[in-house]
Amino acid sequence: MDPIISVTGLSKSYASGFRALNNISLDIRRGEIFALLGPNGAGKTTLIGIICGILRGTSGTVTVDGHDIVKDFRAARSLIGLVPQELHTDAFESVWATVNFSRGLFNKPASPAYVEKVLRALSLWDKKDNKIMTLSGGMKRRVLIAKALSHEPRILFLDEPTAGVDVELRKDMWQVVRDLRADGVTIILTTHYIEEAEDMADRIGVINKGEIILVENKADLMRKLGKKQLILHLQRPLNAMPPSLAAHHLTLANDGADLVFDYDTQGERTGVTGLLSDLAEAGIRFRDLETRQSSLEDIFVGLVSDKS
Repeated sequence: MDPIISVTGLSKSYASGFRALNNISLDIRRGEIFALLGPNGAGKTTLIGIICGILRGTSGTVTVDGHDIVKDFRAARSLIGLVPQELHTDAFESVWATVNFSRGLFNKPASPAYVEKVLRALSLWDKKDNKIMTLSGGMKRRVLIAKALSHEPRILFLDEPTAGVDVELRKDMWQVVRDLRADGVTIILTTHYIEEAEDMADRIGVINKGEIILVENKADLMRKLGKKQLILHLQRPLNAMPPSLAAHHLTLANDGADLVFDYDTQGERTGVTGLLSDLAEAGIRFRDLETRQSSLEDIFVGLVSDKS
């Protein structure tokens, strides 16, 4: 299947010399939910801005369903809905007016029934006559989503959509996303919340310092996130690893005072029971133990270290 979005050799540099994106190539599959993860300043919003035609890349190409985002901007942009991080709305307009106006900007015929459907899905129907300025931050975020959906896009970008919003909005929004995906809409999500990516995404991309570090199916990346470390604080430091423990691939740390064991929480067997048995047979005793869960930040650090 041809990708609905294809990014090839995309770079973005500024007059100051700062390079926000560096030779990015990425394909987004039609109908998938793709989560783009990365720390602050990694380039997520810049990449989205270029794909949506808000920013211009320094080099490279972007096509949206076969339309070049620069040469055929109108056709490409008409396929895209964008929910930005910032809350930009017309404070003095009503919810109904601002969503209908957004639909008109894309030269779509009036459709009160469709707009009502969107507002009801986002729990905004009872606020349809309220001015934007009277709404809470969470409600304003809902209006942004409604505006992005107003012209019935086939691609929806959600840029940190749940940052600083209530749990109720998250639940409403993710249900809308699932419904859209069921209708064949492609969803691209950026988030700091790994649980959102785990719950929603088909594939996950990691971006750091303007480069795509990896793109993997969710299940594969979640296996990496599922790895834990067991740290055993020994009663007596070891000078070397006993040969009888070689099969466990342990690491000595803290000048031999700690044994570190990596294991997969999602595997059928973690190997912890066997390790403890072998430690007892080897006469190695520990005074305490702790576990550490690898985080998304740990994965970033590891990937960047491997790359450098």
